[in-house]
Amino acid sequence: MTKNYETVFILTPVLSDSQMKDAVEKFKKILTDNGGTVTNEENWGLKKLAYEIQHKTTGFYQLLEFSAEPTSIAALETEFKRDEKVMRFLTTVLDKHALAYNEKRKSGAFNKKDKEAAA
Repeated sequence: MTKNYETVFILTPVLSDSQMKDAVEKFKKILTDNGGTVTNEENWGLKKLAYEIQHKTTGFYQLLEFSAEPTSIAALETEFKRDEKVMRFLTTVLDKHALAYNEKRKSGAFNKKDKEAAA
């Protein structure tokens, strides 16, 4: 039974643009090899961390939304733990309310700038 998930992971800031993209592609490939499908991918860019992780104060944030079997999550998280480029990660199961919220967010329903321009 496939479930919907989202994973946010932080990559080390010392990576080049191509190294960062390669790392993301590697994780997407792990998901698709285990029968999952990636429904959304977002690069949030270089952000300041709330606290130091591995003596670093910034990191590249990535978001992956996907549907997969629960067993494939173990394979993905094992690879996150093995990869030295990943500083932190968090995978959560999305319920129907979270899916609806994500759809609204992706369509721009929460964009304050658009609402202010319309007023």
